[in-house]
Amino acid sequence: MTKWLALAVAFCALASTAAKAEGRYTIGEINSYKAQPAFLEPYKKGMELAVEQVNAQGGINGKTLVLVTRDDNANPGETVRAAEELISREKVDVLTGGFLSHLGLALADFAQQKKRFYLASEPLTDKIVWQQGNHYTFRLRPSTYMQVAMLVPEAARLNKKRWAIVYPNYEYGQSAVATFKQLLKAAQPDVEFVAEQATPLGKVDAGSVVQALADAKPDAIFNVLFATDLAKFVREGNTRGLFEGRKVVSLLTGEPDYLDPLKAEAPTGWIVTGYPWYAIHTPEHDAFLKAYQTRFKDYPRAGSVVGYNAILSIAAGLKKAGSSETEKLIAAFTGLTLDTPFGPITYRAQDHQSTMGAYVGTTAVKDGKGIMVDFRYEDGAKYQPSDAEVKQLRPATP
Repeated sequence: MTKWLALAVAFCALASTAAKAEGRYTIGEINSYKAQPAFLEPYKKGMELAVEQVNAQGGINGKTLVLVTRDDNANPGETVRAAEELISREKVDVLTGGFLSHLGLALADFAQQKKRFYLASEPLTDKIVWQQGNHYTFRLRPSTYMQVAMLVPEAARLNKKRWAIVYPNYEYGQSAVATFKQLLKAAQPDVEFVAEQATPLGKVDAGSVVQALADAKPDAIFNVLFATDLAKFVREGNTRGLFEGRKVVSLLTGEPDYLDPLKAEAPTGWIVTGYPWYAIHTPEHDAFLKAYQTRFKDYPRAGSVVGYNAILSIAAGLKKAGSSETEKLIAAFTGLTLDTPFGPITYRAQDHQSTMGAYVGTTAVKDGKGIMVDFRYEDGAKYQPSDAEVKQLRPATP
């Protein structure tokens, strides 16, 4: 091949790539698929369903939506490397993803440094939109503050004085516990926190944790453990009678992603946030449920809704912006409202947090399986600090 022919071939290849890129928007998504499969396998299915639906309806202003995913191996360094590779090699238009809170913070920092739009779909730490919030980062899921604020009125109504706390010792758990202490103390000034167990993520020593909590003789327990840590804690607590005669308030435990694996061992009477997909009867959710079950021959989990809503959000933002240019997309997301299976949500201008809510209810066991009963949907818009408080929490951004 002559030098000029080689150059011509290379030029044609670049032109072809550019033409293809002009006809599509590419979403680069990073997550801990290997480390947290219970939530993230359904999450990926939710994303895929939304991409298929958007494209079946003509795409975004005629452009096809393309999803490219990467596994971060639950490691901050690999998270950043994956983001860099998606931008430099895959030429993605938008970044999204993040499950573990400290990895979400790493992605938010990366987005700020590279001046790229990032939708934090799942990480719950308040720092993503407050203390370390930035111009380029928006967050979909209700934060630790929001979900704890939904549970605290229920906790206060129990009128229990002595509380024990157990949580995974990283950003998400620390953030949830700090908010619970703050809000419950404000609602019930005489409350005491008599025991606190901070466990390594994914490595809970359930026997010693349960014994330590039992030794403190609390009136009630606030739990933040999830996934395999939750399962070990529940089983050991059941064996040792920790929950007998004690109320438990628990983040995320009503999500089928974590409740279903426990089967008949699922806790009863816990006050939880979750997702009772089997008993939500609204037109929006019915349509989502039917489409999901038809596509995957399976029922949705909480992760499914988060993944689905993340893609719907990005699609709505791209359509409104008419471009994937960062500043135009940020402007489009500021105050963006869209319809979801949980009803309409809005991305607040104050802190880039969406108003997506969660279900609050009580756990029970039916037909050998854990479920939520006596539940209600709590709109995330109701569970935010005042604008003045947010202004104090969030750094000034350009």
